[in-house]
Amino acid sequence: MQDHPVILFDGVCNFCNTAINFIIKNDKKRIFRYAALQSETGQQLLQQHNLSTTNLDSFILVHEGKAYKKTEAAIVLYPLLGGGWKLMKGLAIFPRFVRDFVYDVIARNRYRWWGKKEACMIPTPEVRSLFLP
Repeated sequence: MQDHPVILFDGVCNFCNTAINFIIKNDKKRIFRYAALQSETGQQLLQQHNLSTTNLDSFILVHEGKAYKKTEAAIVLYPLLGGGWKLMKGLAIFPRFVRDFVYDVIARNRYRWWGKKEACMIPTPEVRSLFLP
């Protein structure tokens, strides 16, 4: 797990699952690993980084021993995909409180706007190995 950046996400959120599927599709080098915030691995990583294990409204990137939340996670994550995704670093020109305000509005409304699953997603056989228990 330490060799790969780990993305923690809300496993029952339709919007979050769509975002994870997008990252999987664009992660040509298969550098990322994934775990639902609700999973055993997700809960362990949250505890390890002194993050809430009950407030599951953010996606987290654990990379090189550090946990990134909200828009900071995106600014670190997308350039790791390579290519034109490196331009996402440009989001850093906006103050964090502005970026995270927009993020928080989406996070608060994600179930209402995109819906919610009854259980965490089940990955296809070809990407199952990228998911942590």
